Amino acid sequence: MSLKNMKMIVFALPGNEDLTEKIAGHLKAEKGEATIRQFPDGESYVQIHSNVKDKCVVMVCTLHEPDIKLLPLYFLSKTAKELGAVCTCLVAPYLAYMRQDKQFNPGEGVTSGYFAQLISGFAETLTTVDPHLHRRSSLSEIYSVPNKVIHAASHISKWISNNIDKPVLIGPDSESEQWVSQVAKNANAPFIVLEKIRHGDKDVDVSVPEVNNYKNYTPVLVDDIISTARTMIETVRHLKKAGMRPPVCVGVHAVFAGSAYNDLKNSGVQQIVTCNTIPHDSNHIDLSDILSAEIKKLMNHHA
Repeated sequence: MSLKNMKMIVFALPGNEDLTEKIAGHLKAEKGEATIRQFPDGESYVQIHSNVKDKCVVMVCTLHEPDIKLLPLYFLSKTAKELGAVCTCLVAPYLAYMRQDKQFNPGEGVTSGYFAQLISGFAETLTTVDPHLHRRSSLSEIYSVPNKVIHAASHISKWISNNIDKPVLIGPDSESEQWVSQVAKNANAPFIVLEKIRHGDKDVDVSVPEVNNYKNYTPVLVDDIISTARTMIETVRHLKKAGMRPPVCVGVHAVFAGSAYNDLKNSGVQQIVTCNTIPHDSNHIDLSDILSAEIKKLMNHHA
């Protein structure tokens, strides 16, 4: 049986219901029914109610806080296969365990590789959004299954164009320049990168170049992952000092560790906006259309 003509059935792992609903709509695919819960002793229980025989099972599970998500996901995949599913494809808009990609200190586990082996062991394909590749040039270096990396930049640019009058994009440092310039170009907006001026080891000034040209623009800070939000909060401080308007902060992944969201909110920003890769109140940029298109392409390619 060819995968191209195969029926798709889309399952939401707990917490992924909204995105799954949208993806199933775009794919005109059946939405799978399953019970996934924990026993009182903390073990996971999985029961599939839908018929998955001869179908391709698409599992939607974003992987922030991955340790409690991995076993239910694994069990769902194994159960579906046991019940006759032809393949189980993982859609993980946020992909965890990408940072520890080498041994920084003796005796450390290179967990990004181990995690990739685990996922590749039970999912036929992987679709994700802007993973933190660091020292890797592609996901295929560690994931042995066909995979697709989706970039949120064009959706972010579109949102900026539609929602912000006179935006100027701000890169917090030279590292961010490539990414920020791309978003700015697509949004038809100017961008500036903050400059660090070192006076000594500990004494570093940050200046906003050409600040006077942008006094009546709305600064937009863009980053891929907002985790502790420290870089953004620091950047907001520099913009305020330079006499610019309160900025809009845009992130792809709303990780927001601990009190990061409130800290950023209270730092004098106008608005915080993220993509819906991790469910959060700040999700205003929907990536379900591009995710669905790529799931379909990856399946056809895999066929």
